[in-house]
Amino acid sequence: MRVGVPKEIKVHEYRVGLTPGSVRELVAAGHSVLVERDAGAGIGMDDDAYVRAGASIAASAAQVFRDAEMIVKVKEPQPSEWPMLRPDQILFTYLHLAPDPEQARGLMRSGCSAIAYETIVDRRGSLPLLAPMSEVAGRLSIEAAGAALRRHAGGSGILLGGVPGVSAARVVVIGGGVVGTHAARIAVGMGAEVTIIDASLPRLRQLDDLFGGRVRTRLSTLEAIEQEIASADAVIGAVLIPGESAPKLVSREMLGLMKRNAVLVDVAIDQGGCFETSRPTTHDDPTYVVDDIIHYCVANMPGAVPQTSSQALNNATLPYVLALADHGLAALDADAGFRAGLNIHKGEIVNDAVAQSLADKFALDPVS
Repeated sequence: MRVGVPKEIKVHEYRVGLTPGSVRELVAAGHSVLVERDAGAGIGMDDDAYVRAGASIAASAAQVFRDAEMIVKVKEPQPSEWPMLRPDQILFTYLHLAPDPEQARGLMRSGCSAIAYETIVDRRGSLPLLAPMSEVAGRLSIEAAGAALRRHAGGSGILLGGVPGVSAARVVVIGGGVVGTHAARIAVGMGAEVTIIDASLPRLRQLDDLFGGRVRTRLSTLEAIEQEIASADAVIGAVLIPGESAPKLVSREMLGLMKRNAVLVDVAIDQGGCFETSRPTTHDDPTYVVDDIIHYCVANMPGAVPQTSSQALNNATLPYVLALADHGLAALDADAGFRAGLNIHKGEIVNDAVAQSLADKFALDPVS
């Protein structure tokens, strides 16, 4: 199969769909790889590195989309890329369609088969291709919160870990999955006082064991969320329902309970965000203020550390890329978890969770 890697064009997105190491594996397996010029520049890999790995270099994204049978990306295709997709083509990337009906329409009109990293499930029921970026984003969320809390950035001027004789910051993590666990790990390591809120009592027991009592755990209820955010200096939104829009767990009204200049970091923003007042931001302008509360809602947080992120992502995606290159869409037939990644096929939404999330939006403005 001919596999294409276009350069990412989302604002401040420096990751790349395939590293030279992954290209080498594909070429060794008998496939050809076409990489857009400078696609790896953001991770410090020039075109020569890709040529040495066995790839050919394309002068433009248009050439990649035209000549490749499968497109491997990191972020969702941007509007300028939708018309370049075609019915006989596989698109393999993060899509996050639930809050993005326009992208869904664009992909449906293209006729391509769009497989989303974030809805693939492994045999344990985990999300293996979402996990590496969730690990990165969870860790970055605490860095982002710490930076936003600094006084010159508009924050309250609290150091996350405090110092001897001075209280540490209070960090509340809503969601005890991969993002929340890694956020809590960094926050605890920095010396913050950490509470994790989750809807699963068994998961809270696991977290209590994992952290050895160094974090507080609370079952997710409206009362628990209100009580915890009222005393929080930073709140990390880390909830996920695979394929669906994130639930809004903190309303605008609840912001009135919070300390002035506290920080909300919404890691769920790719799925619409879990705070009512969230809206996507960029690394250029990452924060804004609503009712005296600082919001950090960057939609591609791992793009800030592209070398780490690209390698971590490729470690997880490469077996799936190889399977698709070897067998095409037939690779999905033998693996129900892999098949769950197929979001759009022949102009239709075929993932139930994504379809349900988009149903109301499409009812208001149907696809034509």
